[in-house]
Amino acid sequence: MSANIDVLNPEKRKKVLLVAANPSVSKQTGWPIGFWAAELTHPYFEFTEKGYEVEIVSPDGGKLELDGFSDPRHESGYSAHDLISLGFLTSPNHSKLLENTKSISQVKIEDYDALFLAGGQSPMYTFIDNVKLHKFVSDFYEAGKVVAIVCHATCVLLKAKTKDGKLLVDGKTWTGFANSEEQFADNFVGMKIQPFWIEEEAKKIPNTNFIVNGMFKPFAVRDGRLITGQQQYSGGAAAKLVIEALGV
Repeated sequence: MSANIDVLNPEKRKKVLLVAANPSVSKQTGWPIGFWAAELTHPYFEFTEKGYEVEIVSPDGGKLELDGFSDPRHESGYSAHDLISLGFLTSPNHSKLLENTKSISQVKIEDYDALFLAGGQSPMYTFIDNVKLHKFVSDFYEAGKVVAIVCHATCVLLKAKTKDGKLLVDGKTWTGFANSEEQFADNFVGMKIQPFWIEEEAKKIPNTNFIVNGMFKPFAVRDGRLITGQQQYSGGAAAKLVIEALGV
């Protein structure tokens, strides 16, 4: 009973560090790329509805930009259904959280209960070879914290290693953006969007179990303290598993 009281104590609120990718430019398409709105806003909503404190940061710090197709106001109408992102982006108090983020080097792992990495198109360029970020994710996990990663941000799990030299996903079940979804997206825009496909690369890794659900269906997997979500419709589902793992 006392543990539950502590959890609900405003002075001891659970704290989640939410990492979003810095802006970049796709070498495949030439488009400006960033984070996917729903993969930040939906987890943010789930966590704050539970009374958690959420801090948004990025690998390098500074202003964040979202992928155009993830903006509910985008002319394509691709994400027009996403009312949570619309509310976040049009709220002055919330949108300003994206204006001048801290870098991961400015935060202390011990200050947080969980780490959550949002995906998008930028991670495929800015996360995949970011050794500093890989170590940050592994250090967070090895500190006994909950680590959640969704969509294209799961590319870090192709390379992030623990102190024993093994991949963090060694012996674990996890998910990420599916080959079928990559093919759908390529067909939708008429070109190859990503420099590689996560599922294709994950299947080459021995002693790990990469699984996917149907195309663009909410799907998240928890294997101990590692939580992964398949794509942009899985952010909320992954956040709920984080809440479950933290015990409230």
